[in-house]
Amino acid sequence: MKTILITAAAVLATLPVGLAAAKSPNFVIEEAVTMLAEGLDGRKDQLAEDREALYALIDDILLPRFDRRFAAQLVLARHWRTASEDQQRRFIDAFYSSLLQRYADGILEFEEDRIEVLDYRGDPSKKTTAVRTIVRLDDGSRVPVNYDLVKRGEDWKIFNVTIEGVSYMKNYRAELDAEIRASSLDAVIRRLESEAVEAESEQSEPAPASAASDEHAADDE
Repeated sequence: MKTILITAAAVLATLPVGLAAAKSPNFVIEEAVTMLAEGLDGRKDQLAEDREALYALIDDILLPRFDRRFAAQLVLARHWRTASEDQQRRFIDAFYSSLLQRYADGILEFEEDRIEVLDYRGDPSKKTTAVRTIVRLDDGSRVPVNYDLVKRGEDWKIFNVTIEGVSYMKNYRAELDAEIRASSLDAVIRRLESEAVEAESEQSEPAPASAASDEHAADDE
């Protein structure tokens, strides 16, 4: 499941917008696969060593193309209706940061030839639709992965991924609902915000001394 969700998150992180997105929902995913492959080509080692650059790469592409508010609203469910505007705003930001950090490393494992976008069977005139894909695993098995998209003006924006019939947003909603019931919405928001701050602090920490430096230090002893 982790490998599949990583692949799904990788595609999600490169959803294009504009005229191409308006043509068909399938085109959004098909072009995303190509864009991600090109963006990672020759850069995986560099990005693996520089999390700040990795986050920036994903954020630049994902932020304008992911319906953060709609996804956050679906995740909070009934808690969204009782949340203040400030709580809603903070949760949207914290939730997005959590997604970004949780799957950043997974982007580096993306492989273009493992994804097959199936023929579109939805109705693009509807407000929401789904694009079906198949992901091939290391053992050769094929797993269905569906992307749920919502129409915003002329653009399609993703808000959920369903793997083998299991909705990521529904799982996340159940997880956070239990936590909110046990504590409070404010407590959950503070936890997510704290995790985001910790992640940023890790990015700014000095890199460990190189092996060469260690050798020089040993010579001086």
